Amino acid sequence: MDIKRLVLPPFILLIITLSFAQTSHPQHAGEIKQAIKKLNTLGSVLYFAAHPDDENTRLIAWLAKEKLYRTGYLSLTRGDGGQNLIGTEQAEELGLIRTNELLAARQVDGGDQFFSKALDFGFSKTWDETFHIWGRDEILADAVWVIRKFRPDVIITRFPPDERAGHGHHQASAILAIDAFKAAADPNRFPEQLDEVETWQAKRLLWNTSSFFQGSPPSADHFLMNIGDYNPFIGQSYGELAAESRSNHKSQGFGAARQRGNSVERFEVLLGDAPEKTLFDGVETSWKRVNGGAHITQLIASIDSAFDMEHPEKSIGGLMELLDAVASTEDSYWKEQKTAEIKDLILACGGIWFESYAPTAKFAVGEQIPINTAFIVRRPGIAVAVGDDLLTFNELHEQSSHFTATTITQPYWLRQPHGLGRFVVDNQADVGRPVNNDAPKTSITLQINGKPLLFERPIVYKYTHPVRGEVYEPLTIVPRITANLGQKALVFNGNGPKTLEVLFTAHTEEEISATASLQLPQGWRAEPKQVMLNFSAKAEESVSRFTLYPAEDPSLSDSLSIVLQYADSAEAARAIQSITYEHIPKITWFPPAMVRLTKVETGVSATRIGYLPGAGDLIPEALREIGLHVTVLNEQDLLSGNLSQYDAIITGIRLYNTNQRMSYIQPRLLQYVSDGGTLLIQYNVSGGLRTPELGPYPLTLSRSRVTDETAPVTILNPDSPVLNYPNNITDADFEGWIQERGLYFVGEAARQYDRPLSMADPGESPNDGSLLVARYGKGNFVYTSLAFFRQLPAGVPGAYRLFVNLLAKPKD
Repeated sequence: MDIKRLVLPPFILLIITLSFAQTSHPQHAGEIKQAIKKLNTLGSVLYFAAHPDDENTRLIAWLAKEKLYRTGYLSLTRGDGGQNLIGTEQAEELGLIRTNELLAARQVDGGDQFFSKALDFGFSKTWDETFHIWGRDEILADAVWVIRKFRPDVIITRFPPDERAGHGHHQASAILAIDAFKAAADPNRFPEQLDEVETWQAKRLLWNTSSFFQGSPPSADHFLMNIGDYNPFIGQSYGELAAESRSNHKSQGFGAARQRGNSVERFEVLLGDAPEKTLFDGVETSWKRVNGGAHITQLIASIDSAFDMEHPEKSIGGLMELLDAVASTEDSYWKEQKTAEIKDLILACGGIWFESYAPTAKFAVGEQIPINTAFIVRRPGIAVAVGDDLLTFNELHEQSSHFTATTITQPYWLRQPHGLGRFVVDNQADVGRPVNNDAPKTSITLQINGKPLLFERPIVYKYTHPVRGEVYEPLTIVPRITANLGQKALVFNGNGPKTLEVLFTAHTEEEISATASLQLPQGWRAEPKQVMLNFSAKAEESVSRFTLYPAEDPSLSDSLSIVLQYADSAEAARAIQSITYEHIPKITWFPPAMVRLTKVETGVSATRIGYLPGAGDLIPEALREIGLHVTVLNEQDLLSGNLSQYDAIITGIRLYNTNQRMSYIQPRLLQYVSDGGTLLIQYNVSGGLRTPELGPYPLTLSRSRVTDETAPVTILNPDSPVLNYPNNITDADFEGWIQERGLYFVGEAARQYDRPLSMADPGESPNDGSLLVARYGKGNFVYTSLAFFRQLPAGVPGAYRLFVNLLAKPKD
């Protein structure tokens, strides 16, 4: 086989909405038939909400695959502040997971995905707090940009613009939708955008209401739409599609059952004309909205009526003629959309498949990357050429090429440090995009029946897994050398030194050397302060150990970083982190090689700790930082092991929601307490408890929380042992907390429980449900809704001091 070496043009725009299950999605005849019908639909709708998993997947699927509108979902945030039911990732890493879960959902339901720069900073009770942290105008500008680019005829919000929304982010999203609906059409609002986009006026803004929202009963003013249709082209109803789409939100535990039959959605008009018959009343959704569209309509009708499901290749001629007709239209927006649809249909009708892949998953900046592109034409009678090569029917053809990697594949919203409320995005064109604009890709021109058509494909790495079969991963461009520090915080208990281990890894085939220097805050010192690195092979590793000595009076925000000095340049070192789950593509990103330095003055009340995992947190690793011996337990350890060897046992977050065996495990834990142990239960949610017996005495959970991490804490019982041994807990111990104080506080509880703390968000009544302690038999029972799972991995000193106190055995 003649292998040609081609140097591809510069690597430009690629918005990857696939989950890399396959790079060239095949379509069966039913899908092709439906896609032909979609060519005659020129309408678009934008769903608008705050978080991943807020969207109505049934409605999105119905709009995209039944009504055939271009359908998008704008999630203002990436869900960084949520909880994680499948692992220990938090903050940015959880946002990466949830971004890819949304893309997997859109691949199922047919929608496009968009984001703003807003950061999910955790639960917010009010819209004004949300806007204070996000920056109202900044996020409004993002929403206006998305609307002006996407040009929706109809905008639909998931939430109402008032307290019925429940969450401050939810309410803020509806308020922003109202503002953006108006501002997108106003040339005086964000005029700097108009160099790239035009103003746009949507026809109407609707709230997709439901009885789920309190105070929102059915009304005669509501517009009703039955979306329970069954689609014979895809063999599913929209309730079935919606369940498959929503079940991709696995990190949030949103697996959904397939629904069949009628399903009525309700809509309330927020702005614009009220619909009478359809959501698109008054909107022209055919080619009549484009000058010269009548001829295009006739061409599509002819292709549709002549389509042969056994010989779809017969439609290619008509599609080529249609492509020329669309190219002559003046409406640039619909020209671009429909051209892309027609080109994909030509591939589908011809059974034309091609993909580009690299020999390994990772290459370093500066390296030349060999690329192999494979092609096949699987329907007869079609002339397809790549360059000078005419592809033979049903035979795989390959071509080789290469490119030089110039930029690491860091998610664009994580390239710059960000604040509490929003990411920093330097390139306006990136705003709204779900993933990177500059991901590696190939630009391929196919001559199909003599007509040149340009296509793009992501460059991937693929391999065969013994269980999963053929697996695709994104191609990752990495720094020449990475530095992994192993933890986000180093916690010093007193003035003694600690050893920091840094794993340096080379990612280039060529020999490479550098000097790695520690950048320390004032008052801290290290031995040595720098090391020489010399690597001769790709993936070679070197572990360097530094002895760190803490400052006498460090700041809460002290941190250590690493700088790499090469012969030709110096740069801040980055770590390499990978996130792997089967329902989304492998994620690789490069956080700064930094570690928070925390000095904690704490006594030790318990040294041998048993930890029973829940939904996933980093508490065991955090406790080991201060010298505690933590053993991770399983069910067998609990039911038949010797629990008396542990000074205290801790349960992971949401254990009582996720472990179906808790009704059998809990009596054993309470017996351990009665025999003299300390049991510390971290927060659980109020719904879906596997046992109602959370403690030795009755207690119930509420949905109350304190979201302001700076909210004042009142000590109600200064004499409580958990506030005095081994550390004297004061107001200072509640400084420097992150994201929130606590969540799902205890509501009603028996009088045997001591409630030593009270706190509240601004304007709310004091709540004493964050910490409950009771003596039971010879031991101590502790239930806490305080967010230790966030504070300890972040190295918050006061949280460590209080947590150590909670582990103490009771004094006789």
